[in-house]
Amino acid sequence: MKKKDSTIALLMFFLCLMATGCTKDVRLSDNNAVYYWRTEWRLDSTEQTFLHAREINKVYCRYFDVVMDDVLHSPKPNATIRFSDTIPAGIELVPTVYITEDCMHERHDDLAQKVVQRVVQMNETHEIFGVKELQIDCDFTMNSRSVFYAFLEEVRKEARRHMLALSATIRLHQLPMPVPPVDYGVLMLYNTGDPQHFEERNPVLDRRDVQPYVRYLGGYELPLATAYPVYAWQRTIYGISIQHVVEADEILAVKQMVEHKRDDLRHSIITFCLDTENINRYSTDTYEAIYHH
Repeated sequence: MKKKDSTIALLMFFLCLMATGCTKDVRLSDNNAVYYWRTEWRLDSTEQTFLHAREINKVYCRYFDVVMDDVLHSPKPNATIRFSDTIPAGIELVPTVYITEDCMHERHDDLAQKVVQRVVQMNETHEIFGVKELQIDCDFTMNSRSVFYAFLEEVRKEARRHMLALSATIRLHQLPMPVPPVDYGVLMLYNTGDPQHFEERNPVLDRRDVQPYVRYLGGYELPLATAYPVYAWQRTIYGISIQHVVEADEILAVKQMVEHKRDDLRHSIITFCLDTENINRYSTDTYEAIYHH
């Protein structure tokens, strides 16, 4: 009888494994991460030291963009990253693909397969091992949501064939919408304002732009990591160079605001993005406070 029970249990285990597509465990836990958003993978000594000092073990790395081809009227890859350096030991790379919203104005039957296959091929070509998930970044709207969610369903199905989980970025204006069909989301707490009204508020991050959306967090039924800005946005208007830099106090105030509403948002922290200039912009104490769980 015991042997029969163990056989049934083993069968159920394999059935469960098949049903989940053998995806690896990507439950959010207390970890530190960064985004990497350059077109060449090459880390200088400051960046490598930063990863070690902040105990960062996950890097969300933009592999390529997907944009509309104006001539062919179909999506195409653009600005693909070049790997000129090796991945540091102990770092898990999360391939991230940015898709422009206009690609989601209509369905493209083979787009999901092409995106996943391209990511898998890049991993194989550059001998990038230990990849557990794929992330899709898209500033979808109410008008493009249904097409985008259908696309995510197809990506998720294709990713499971390669034992990859799926995550997606979540912008503040997307919080009132139904949750996307992904394993978890990354709440983007940057680019929160209107660049046209830069005289009134910092378009990179201002707590007044975040506040109206905080009420949606409690009922948002999707595991979430949080991403905070450590970059400066430089623009030229009428020949005048204007730089938007977020004060450390503003970042920490927003962090406290969202974590007070939803405690699990303190578990997985990401900064955007890894760059020596950004590292030097803030003090060690500020980074310790941002990454504090």
